[in-house]
Amino acid sequence: MTVHFVRRGHGEPLVLIHGIGHHWRAWEPVLDRLAERHDVIALDLPGFGRSPAPAANRGMPTAVAALGELFAGLGLDRPHVAGNSLGGAIALELAASGLASSATALSPAGFATPAQVRRALRTLRSMRLGAFTPAPVLRAFYRTAFGRRFSFAPLVSDTSYFTPERALADTLALRGGKGFAAVARHGAAYAFTGDPGTVPVTVAWGDRDRILRPVQARRAREVLPGACFVELPGCGHVPMSDDPDAVVRVVLGTVARTGSASALPDRPASG
Repeated sequence: MTVHFVRRGHGEPLVLIHGIGHHWRAWEPVLDRLAERHDVIALDLPGFGRSPAPAANRGMPTAVAALGELFAGLGLDRPHVAGNSLGGAIALELAASGLASSATALSPAGFATPAQVRRALRTLRSMRLGAFTPAPVLRAFYRTAFGRRFSFAPLVSDTSYFTPERALADTLALRGGKGFAAVARHGAAYAFTGDPGTVPVTVAWGDRDRILRPVQARRAREVLPGACFVELPGCGHVPMSDDPDAVVRVVLGTVARTGSASALPDRPASG
């Protein structure tokens, strides 16, 4: 299965995984900072960004298998992983499957009640419907601070990071995500039930998350009693944009719990 990614930096491998409807650029606010310490691979999940949709999508097993194949193809032996939303759930599943050395999950899916999942999916489907607005109209709308605020307020509490170009790119990624329908359908019934064992895990939740409400961290604490839990004040559902410094601290702090990092040889820049 082909998975598109960008790769920067040197050190222990760190794989960054975005949420439903997004693409690797979700991690741009923190990518270069993390690359100062790590060999960072930011990927497009199958069916999103520049990664083609799988021929058959079985939900979480398909995503985990695709990333396992990517790790093997790149020669990565249990890299560190960090994910947001759907990506957070995938990070936890990779840890539970023995495929990751540490896992940082930012507002992860998998801990919501059925009613909470339905509400989150309604919001995301509504956003995707809006993404089919003609591109010239979107381009003009995103030149205004109001337009960027109106469109991205469900995801972030501070839209100042969103330039018109970034706003349009994210919207077109949501529009073009051929895997959206299948992932949403499987996600409606998904719950995390795995056990990461001794793998260091951090679950961090923005206290202004409007997609997966921070109350869901209570359920995560029950399922993951050995994990470290962090509140991200002032952050919405995509905290990488709201507080890049806090996200960098959380990810590096999780990695540090596994021991010291070591340098790796040079490698391709993208794939």
